[in-house]
Amino acid sequence: MTRGTDLQQVRDELVDACTWGDETRARALVSTLGTQPRKAKALLEAMLKDPDAQVRQAAAFSLGELGGTASVKLLEQQLATEEARDDHDGESVVEAITRALGRIKESAARATLLRRLERVSSGKPGIGDVNTLARALWCRRHPDLIPPIQNALKQLAPLAMNSLHGVLLLLEKSPEELQTWARAPSVPVEHKTEILTVLDEDLPDELLSLVPSLVSAASALVDTAVSQQGAASYYCERLLLLLQQHKERIFPALPQEARSELHAVARRLVASVAPNCAGRSTLLLRLMGQPEDAALIEAHRPADPMLARSFDEAAQALRNPRS
Repeated sequence: MTRGTDLQQVRDELVDACTWGDETRARALVSTLGTQPRKAKALLEAMLKDPDAQVRQAAAFSLGELGGTASVKLLEQQLATEEARDDHDGESVVEAITRALGRIKESAARATLLRRLERVSSGKPGIGDVNTLARALWCRRHPDLIPPIQNALKQLAPLAMNSLHGVLLLLEKSPEELQTWARAPSVPVEHKTEILTVLDEDLPDELLSLVPSLVSAASALVDTAVSQQGAASYYCERLLLLLQQHKERIFPALPQEARSELHAVARRLVASVAPNCAGRSTLLLRLMGQPEDAALIEAHRPADPMLARSFDEAAQALRNPRS
């Protein structure tokens, strides 16, 4: 990266990778920028001023990967600029900045997120704004977050599936308390779903022991999840997504009893009237199922071509595990 044309190429490839959601390629490109910090800073500062929102989003992603107090300062300044735009492009860059701050370890990033939370909670935010901020705060979790989150929740109007409430629950309860809480029938399923939307972003090792209780909760809801779309099916869908997102860490740590219960739940959910729930269950069976599950999947093959394809691929993979 010694010539201007090389730098321009990295910039263009970075924007392309971020636009298509290819974070692996984007991170590799950012590491290239990291070899020359001064040129990288100049490039990213220029990208933040670009009229194209996708370019600004790519700059925010890159600063989040590079980290450090200098990156936090640039992101906080840009956050104020994007909030003042009050348009769709600005909102998209605000989301990218919020996610980037969630990846930066310095305490200054958490402080910036809390200031954003204070501004958001004093207005009338959409559920997307709140949930994106909640997931970023969870990545920078600390007991000091509890009071400001409690205060924000008092100010916010009631929101369906508020991930910020999920963050508070996870911060306030010990892993042992969460296990009991997750299994309790008296706890609203919506609250259980809220913690799933947060854990999907980051599942710490100390909460791997919570997974069997979450599976048990799904088992108690499965009849409703199969027969109707609603809170129960959405809980199961989010649980299946969590398991797939963190499969490399969850499945080796999952006790056999919980694994068997999960397998039974996934088999039932193949027949769910909720398409996303049924689709996620076939993906899970493809990961942990048995050859005999193929016939069940085929028996409930949906009419929708895209979803049917995932059913077909799962059945084929179970029948031919080495292919």
